[in-house]
Amino acid sequence: MPILHVAFALTAVVLASVWLTGRVRVFTKLGSAATAILFGLILSNTGVLPGESPVYDFLMGPGVLSGVVLVLLGVNLRSIREAGLPMLLAFTLGAAASMLGAAVMAVVLHSSIGPDAWRLSGQFSATYIGGGMNFAAVGQELGTRSDLFSAGVAADVIVTAFWLLACLTVPEFFGARKPAREAAHTGAPTSAGGFRLDTLLGSSGVPMTMADFAGLGAVTLGAIAASDLLAAWVPAVPRVLWLTTIALALAHVPQVTRLNGAIVFGHYLLLLFLASNGAKSVVARIVEVGPAIFYFAAGTVAIHGVLIFGVGLLFTRDADLLSIASQANVGGATSAMALAGARRRMDLILPAVAAGMLGNAFGNYAGIAVAQVVRGITG
Repeated sequence: MPILHVAFALTAVVLASVWLTGRVRVFTKLGSAATAILFGLILSNTGVLPGESPVYDFLMGPGVLSGVVLVLLGVNLRSIREAGLPMLLAFTLGAAASMLGAAVMAVVLHSSIGPDAWRLSGQFSATYIGGGMNFAAVGQELGTRSDLFSAGVAADVIVTAFWLLACLTVPEFFGARKPAREAAHTGAPTSAGGFRLDTLLGSSGVPMTMADFAGLGAVTLGAIAASDLLAAWVPAVPRVLWLTTIALALAHVPQVTRLNGAIVFGHYLLLLFLASNGAKSVVARIVEVGPAIFYFAAGTVAIHGVLIFGVGLLFTRDADLLSIASQANVGGATSAMALAGARRRMDLILPAVAAGMLGNAFGNYAGIAVAQVVRGITG
């Protein structure tokens, strides 16, 4: 399918999601972000949208990074400091839950998958602690067969997209709402389904001008370009940390904070990113990868979800915090940032980045450790 057609379809999905969440009760409950993922998933699985496209690749890279920069321009550093320790604790709980889930599923599915089940336990532990890059690194280290490796990647993509949808909707069942200080801080006009796109207003409630649009474009692309340069000069520091640091610094520059529209455009780009996540999840691939591999991934995330929410809600009523920590485990830093933005929890964006980066560092060690334990159990 031509790139322009895919791009048009995704923008139409976002428009429909925003419109429906402001007018139809069931979609109001789901929220515009979850609705966008759901519509993207439906369109790809009915053949309207392809499962792969350069448009999705763009939105997974510069698209979502631009959205994150724009949203970060409204971050309250004091609220970030308050959220730091709870996010770390929730993330640690989620990591332990992922390790347990992968070990349990390896034992349960050992007879269906075969002697390499222990290798997959390591890979799924790693990816559901720190994201996809850990899946690849641990698989390479353990020498996973190419067919199982490819099947695991496909299953991971599908399960991760469904879990992102779950993390967007679960907080609603526990009455999670954006704290009053965040509502006051962003100042963006909202409807029942989230922010409004029918009137293009900035975070101050003032209509945008061409100068605002041009300024935000320059600031956003400049921040991404600068983070790329800094990451090349100091490769020990990941690009996402450079990007968040630059964006937070810009958020305190008066000339930047006076630019209207950052919150609205940032959320719009995040909705496009989430819709593309749904479109990438072609359920028919379950047949290709084999049900056992899919059950492995789905079971691991299910156990993770039951534990992080079941145990986490005993200690905190902040279901948003648990959802974003879980997404930092399962989807990585970028997805966690996108989820925090979609849930309008700007206070959790930077803690989500920190948790995601911790997962990147810790995931490989945990994955290899789980694999060796499961190998000893299953023989």
